[in-house]
Amino acid sequence: MIAFIAVFWMFIAIFGFIGIMRGWAKELLVIFSIVLALAFIAVAENLIPILGPFLNSNPMIQYWVRTGMVVFMTFFGYQSPKFSRLAKSTERRDRIQDLILGLMMGLISGYFIVGCLWSFANDAGYPNLENYIAPPLSNLAEDTQNILNYLPPVWLGQPPTIYIAVVLAFIFVIVAFV
Repeated sequence: MIAFIAVFWMFIAIFGFIGIMRGWAKELLVIFSIVLALAFIAVAENLIPILGPFLNSNPMIQYWVRTGMVVFMTFFGYQSPKFSRLAKSTERRDRIQDLILGLMMGLISGYFIVGCLWSFANDAGYPNLENYIAPPLSNLAEDTQNILNYLPPVWLGQPPTIYIAVVLAFIFVIVAFV
């Protein structure tokens, strides 16, 4: 068996490579789509009177709604349009800088996507995965717990932090892309 923390870092590396291929602007939109998904989850669980108690009472349904929202928003974040103005601004001389920025944004988007999914699975007790996941060894258990404390839903997914992040993301989109 492989440790969950190793799978986490492998996925982040894969998303970093994807970021190099797609460019920093598109990866930034993926990050913002995950922030929007976390905001939707926070609104659904905390502010909608009928849906909130239903989701909070059943961890399995809460897990699937959270995971579905993140996957849905990730899919549409990756379906972003081409940015001709940004493509023209990154000429041949800036290619290395664009690759490095794409790598960084890809690593961050991988951290947001995989981190959210892992955090949701951990909160629900790893539904449908309990037969495949073994408890980590003592040194890996400490590393795993340290990573779980820094995943996006832990530090970003709760009000008012998520609402501030959505506002800042929309301000950035308006200023940089419009």
